[in-house]
Amino acid sequence: MTPNPPEPDVPRTLRALADDDASVRLRAALAIGTEPDPRFVVPLVERSAVEPEFFVRDMLTWALTRHPVELTLPELLREVASERNQARGQALHTLSKVGDPRAWPAITEAHLHDPDDEVARTAWRAAVALVPEGGEPALAARLAARLGHGGRETRRSLSRALVDLGEAIVPVLRTAAEHPDPEVRAHALATETLLRDPDAGFEAVIEEAKRVVALGGA
Repeated sequence: MTPNPPEPDVPRTLRALADDDASVRLRAALAIGTEPDPRFVVPLVERSAVEPEFFVRDMLTWALTRHPVELTLPELLREVASERNQARGQALHTLSKVGDPRAWPAITEAHLHDPDDEVARTAWRAAVALVPEGGEPALAARLAARLGHGGRETRRSLSRALVDLGEAIVPVLRTAAEHPDPEVRAHALATETLLRDPDAGFEAVIEEAKRVVALGGA
């Protein structure tokens, strides 16, 4: 007879999640995901909100996806309303990995237009991952409202999110290509180029789009 696995040492694992050494925190998150236990759901969510290392945050997300969605979803939905930028962003990221359609209504206009660019970019990716079938055109219109805004990395992220929606973005891009703001027009043209040629580099297509706009083309 195979013996039952030992019960996790919850206090010890929780201490490891907050250890000063990132490698210790990483191993703790890996252990939790390997042997999921409902007692770790809330601590995982709470740690995600403050964890400084990207690779540890990624492991925390993985560990959460290993737990029953009935336990993780309510905690993550509460977290997306947090006042802390990282808490909102990590909750949105984890929801996109969990993939439960019940999370879709939690992605609001406030998230898509979050003043923190990293949170906004995460919200765009989560929205694309969770949008219900048939909702792509409406989401494309919501995302297109951000065309021409933010720095180069933010614009690149928005283009990628839009491209992932497929042909549903074409009408809103054609409308944006006639916008009075040349930055919006160029961003729209560059995004449509990426839709047609996903392997094209963003830097090249945005510079070409700016050139076309400057010459009065579309």
